[in-house]
Amino acid sequence: MDKASGAGFESNVGYASGFFQIKIKLPNKDFSGVVVAFYLISDPDGKGGNHDELDFEFLGSNGPPFTLQTNVFADDEGGREQRFHLWFDPTSDFHTYGIVWNQHQVVFYVEKTPIRVFKNNTKIGVSYPSQQLVIQGSIWNGETWASGGRKIDWSQAPFVASFVGFGVTGCQFQSSASKDQCYISSPKLWWNGDKYLGLDPAQRKALQDARTKYLYDDYCSKHADIHQECQINKNTSYGIGE
Repeated sequence: MDKASGAGFESNVGYASGFFQIKIKLPNKDFSGVVVAFYLISDPDGKGGNHDELDFEFLGSNGPPFTLQTNVFADDEGGREQRFHLWFDPTSDFHTYGIVWNQHQVVFYVEKTPIRVFKNNTKIGVSYPSQQLVIQGSIWNGETWASGGRKIDWSQAPFVASFVGFGVTGCQFQSSASKDQCYISSPKLWWNGDKYLGLDPAQRKALQDARTKYLYDDYCSKHADIHQECQINKNTSYGIGE
């Protein structure tokens, strides 16, 4: 990214479920005000409507702590930001970030550690991502909100974020009428299997540890009254809504 424009990429096809993983290295300089993102979205052209979205957003800074923000949009309802301080330097080397998305849960992973789970709670009226999602990555100017008011130092431009190791094991979306085929459990669609209906005890412990140590800003602590899933989360120590 420079003063003229940001940059990004997009998958050629959309998906209805799957496991999406990539390795990212952030700009190794003062990149305050810059946002680097990897996400799944149903409205890649920004035409509006009731869109779904699953976000990793890295908020620029001038050294540690380094902030990762995750967010979930479902049926155009967002406002579900959770911010973590990363326990490593994401500017010095590549690190792995991934999302499992099936009809039971969305799990966000950092270096194979689950840091967030968003359960399918449509039975109590909570919207859940179910549209065709394409994959996008981008680097762009977010100085109005991303870095606590700090402006971009354009003398540091260009800002380069590197994406490698792009791994997708997903079920391609064919049509709304046939998308249920992407929800079945089979060796090919392994992310729909029993193992991924929830977290196992070791993963629960890892999730709880990560959230206890590194989560510092959670929408449920601010807006529990308008997000029904937060009422479920109050009954758990790890905030996954089970």
